Amino acid sequence: MKKPVVDYRQFRFSKLNDPQFSHLKLLGGWIVYFIFYFLTENLIPPEQCHPVHCFIDDLVPFNEYFAIFYVFWYVLIVISLGYFALYSIDSFKKLSKFIIITQVVAMACYIIYPTRQDLRPEVFPRENFFSWVMGIIYSFDTSTGVCPSLHVAYSIGIASVWLKDPTARPWAKVCVTISVVLICLSVMFVKQHSAVDVIAALPLSLLAELIVYRHRYFHRRPLAELN
Repeated sequence: MKKPVVDYRQFRFSKLNDPQFSHLKLLGGWIVYFIFYFLTENLIPPEQCHPVHCFIDDLVPFNEYFAIFYVFWYVLIVISLGYFALYSIDSFKKLSKFIIITQVVAMACYIIYPTRQDLRPEVFPRENFFSWVMGIIYSFDTSTGVCPSLHVAYSIGIASVWLKDPTARPWAKVCVTISVVLICLSVMFVKQHSAVDVIAALPLSLLAELIVYRHRYFHRRPLAELN
């Protein structure tokens, strides 16, 4: 078993500014996100939101079994941040920054151009455990603030960081990539997002990618390396 690079047993809030623990301050972005999530969900009425729809939405049927992958998104975030916090601080920082960038831009979009989707079925075609789960999700997660999809943007960021992380095993990278693809599809099959929201998340993810990995993409190599 790999040994963690940081001994969190020594962590105290008074040590948050210590170099070995300072990366944890990036988790504060989640506090800001939940505040803005509450505000945008509760202070912007659906009547003021622009409906999002495209022909692809009509081709994708509701399938409650995709709730498995939709909910697994939450688990994947925790697993990813937890793994990197233990074994790769640099990847932890990069994933946290990727998430914060997409959070800020998406929240700005939700406020400047409020959106909603009207795709949810009025009655579930089947009554089972997974439709019950979706009923619970529908009850607390409104159909507003949807474009771009943070479910998709976060997932792309998670895949990007895992694929670049030198400590991750190949099998883990494959599992994460497959999971991310299924999560991105799930948002349409459980009717939480339009295909437009999924597509809009792509340039948002690219923006975060270029900012977080700017040295990787824009670093100029010495002329000796080019010859």
